[in-house]
Amino acid sequence: MPEGSGWDWNVLAWDGGRFRLAEGADITCHHDLDLTFTNPAFVCRPADFEDPVFRTVTSEELPALARRFGGCPPVVVAFEADAGGVDPVTCLVAAERLDIVQGTVLRYWREDMVPGRGFAPWVRPPAE
Repeated sequence: MPEGSGWDWNVLAWDGGRFRLAEGADITCHHDLDLTFTNPAFVCRPADFEDPVFRTVTSEELPALARRFGGCPPVVVAFEADAGGVDPVTCLVAAERLDIVQGTVLRYWREDMVPGRGFAPWVRPPAE
């Protein structure tokens, strides 16, 4: 996982085949980190969270997931996050695969696109 944590996070997609998170300094305009979990077997997180701190899965968490799913999932990501309460909450995601993409992804249309940037899937030119 990338070092450090970002404050603003949101869920870009969550369906049967993928769970996709995005992070950015100003998530209303763009995001800079995209985590896509393919074939998620287990997702435990609050509805909204901020400032996750990623960590190694504990010796208690991994066997519990292995018992639940009949074997160790190929990818397990653990983090503590601010969910608005007094203490951070523990979050776990187990999946078949994790793809990490870093780079600016705009969440609004822009004619003069700078090389190395992309658009979020829902952004379309004004004519469309």
